[in-house]
Amino acid sequence: MKTVVKFLMLLFAALPVGAFAQNLQKGDYGYLYCHMSGRGEWTAYALSRDGFNYHDVINGDSIFSPAEHARIEGGTRDAFITRKHDGSGYLMVTTDMCVAKSHKWHNYGIDLLRSDDLINWESVTFDFRKGAEIFSDPDSADPYKDYSTIVRVWAPQIFWDPNYDWGDGRKGGYMIYYSLWNPEDGEAYDRMYYSYADESFTTLTKPKLLFDWGYATIDADINYVEKDGLYHMMIKKEGGKPGIFTSTAPTLHGPWSEPDESDYVDFEGNKKCEGVSAFQLMGDPTWCIAYIEYSSNPKHYRICRADEYMKNFHSPQDIQGVDAPQHGSFMRLTKDEYDRLEKWAAERQK
Repeated sequence: MKTVVKFLMLLFAALPVGAFAQNLQKGDYGYLYCHMSGRGEWTAYALSRDGFNYHDVINGDSIFSPAEHARIEGGTRDAFITRKHDGSGYLMVTTDMCVAKSHKWHNYGIDLLRSDDLINWESVTFDFRKGAEIFSDPDSADPYKDYSTIVRVWAPQIFWDPNYDWGDGRKGGYMIYYSLWNPEDGEAYDRMYYSYADESFTTLTKPKLLFDWGYATIDADINYVEKDGLYHMMIKKEGGKPGIFTSTAPTLHGPWSEPDESDYVDFEGNKKCEGVSAFQLMGDPTWCIAYIEYSSNPKHYRICRADEYMKNFHSPQDIQGVDAPQHGSFMRLTKDEYDRLEKWAAERQK
């Protein structure tokens, strides 16, 4: 027995830190597509039983008031949804941005939302221009001399990290990763950063640089791939060959490899693509990769397939049944959750 225990200890010690970090996956009945509406800068829902054919909830209208939750600009873009790590509720992050009002592709913060039922949401907003005072670690190192000149805080997403050490005896936090651009502070292009939120999902640590490949990168989507034991990041890279690419790392914080330019989502040729979101179908070890091809009129929201290593992309098809799909995310649902959203939608439409 002692020999077995010693072997297991050595085995776990050899694994990269964070190897078991992953958002909770639960649900064997259907799928929720939580997304920005292509009809406006609000958050919408659509439901599916198979992951490809959906129907809009409440006609694709906003599931909550954008003005209530996006306290800077009144628009909630790029919604990413996941379960709390202990299964006790749900979390969402959105880009606080409203181009329809500002008439520019700039913004200054993000919104962190939490819910017990997928219907009623509470939130906090972080305006990065306010600087160190908004973060839970005001005495730690700053990425910028001046936060007030930040012009982009884009496309936040969530990853539960049970290994994060708060330094006060607490372990575990939600890694929020997003892109930042502060040109007046010497930043030449959008770069990927990360912060941590505690279990209350109401606090945020100061941004730390995740990686810098020498050109702009946005819309990262990170998943742990069990088959190879690596974290895979699908991302839109603005430099070099266009498309949506994959990078891998042994831990959430890297080091992140240069994107693999021999195996990438290239179905659209020179058309513009972004807003990638990877998910797995129930009982299927392979991957679905969803993204928006936005340079055509009308736009096309695609779902393609990849193997269980999240490689060898193939078989792109348009999402079905969603009136105005845009940048969003996917979550599996239980029957109770699916039925609850259907009932809520029916009551709203009476």
